[in-house]
Amino acid sequence: MTSVADQDWFRNPGLARVLDLLNHGGEARVVGGAVRNSLMGLPVSDMDIATTLLPEDVRRRAEAAGIKCVPTGLKHGTVTLVIDGHPYEVTTLRRDVDTDGRHARVEFTDDWQADAERRDLTINALYADRSGLVHDYVGGIGDIGKAHIRFIGNAAERIAEDHLRILRFFRFFAHYGRGRPDAEGIKASAAARDKIRQLSAERIWAEMKKLLSAKDPFRALLWMRTAGVLTVVLPETEKWGIDAIPVLVAAEARFGWAPDALLRLSAIVPPDSARIEAMATRLRLSTVERARLVDFAEAPAIADDLSGPAFDRLLYRHGPDGILGRIEMALAKALAETEGEADDLARMARLGSLMDRARAWKRPAMPVRGTDLMAAGIPAGPQIGEKLAALEAAWVSSNFRLGKDELLATLSP
Repeated sequence: MTSVADQDWFRNPGLARVLDLLNHGGEARVVGGAVRNSLMGLPVSDMDIATTLLPEDVRRRAEAAGIKCVPTGLKHGTVTLVIDGHPYEVTTLRRDVDTDGRHARVEFTDDWQADAERRDLTINALYADRSGLVHDYVGGIGDIGKAHIRFIGNAAERIAEDHLRILRFFRFFAHYGRGRPDAEGIKASAAARDKIRQLSAERIWAEMKKLLSAKDPFRALLWMRTAGVLTVVLPETEKWGIDAIPVLVAAEARFGWAPDALLRLSAIVPPDSARIEAMATRLRLSTVERARLVDFAEAPAIADDLSGPAFDRLLYRHGPDGILGRIEMALAKALAETEGEADDLARMARLGSLMDRARAWKRPAMPVRGTDLMAAGIPAGPQIGEKLAALEAAWVSSNFRLGKDELLATLSP
């Protein structure tokens, strides 16, 4: 018998309180990611709970026990109980009545098998009861042992119920899979790939961002390309390729960098700001995400022998984000190409120094303002902007050494 009773997260007092509350006159079990991650030896954060009790019963019990209850998804049977600031999402067992590929109409049930069979992947349909015993209705424990990512039942039917499951299949393979992906899952994903276009851009990008954040997403991306899914989601990659991903992954392991979804995305799409803008609009990236991708596209390639002052001027003109991305890519490429020769190691050392300089860099303030020019007798209007631009260029060229008085002294009488 498989159990999670000895896991620290399962002995959490807040979780115990919720389970005890719901296991009288009904039954409640921890479901999904917490159980899956525990069996995989991975950290557990969120603890979702499935119950035979109806949402209104859960709410009444919570209120009687003095527990805050938030109706986060009553239509789908979900409420969130909050204990000591920690949320516990509680959902009544369900079966699908009707689905259209994006939304499902459900009815509540007390059948654990039916609830398991409506879920997406076998590794996500594991339930731990109050004693910690894990209940497996669809073969998830065996798939965890093999690191095999598989749809529950018929893959094509699961995808027809929710087209987002195509991307979830590849995302979970990126994080938890090993070897070749499930053949039926690949075949069904390839057949339904055009259905992805019916999903909201936010849902697509959320899944892709999680996939790109995996420790090593290369095999998942490769199989997405093989199935034609990657071309639907990121057509920009079709001719640019994904070969930079293994190079980045190796550099992350060598230098201790955290996986960076946006840097990885930058590496697999052409560095063309117009195409980046179009992609960002299509996927509805945040303003910050869009700006970072554009900064990378517009930043110049960084030579490892660049002098400190010249590098500072680049940082001022382009900002540090794009420059840092370019250095990381250059360093990753240098690592991939090195044969351990002294020249190769020296090149990586110089790039590392530039990276440190960029991370510590603070944008200097231009010492002259428009009010200074007006005080010097220049009338308000276009001349102010023109003069400021000329003075800024001179200031940057001086490696930011010229002061306010020196710059104003260069003004034509």
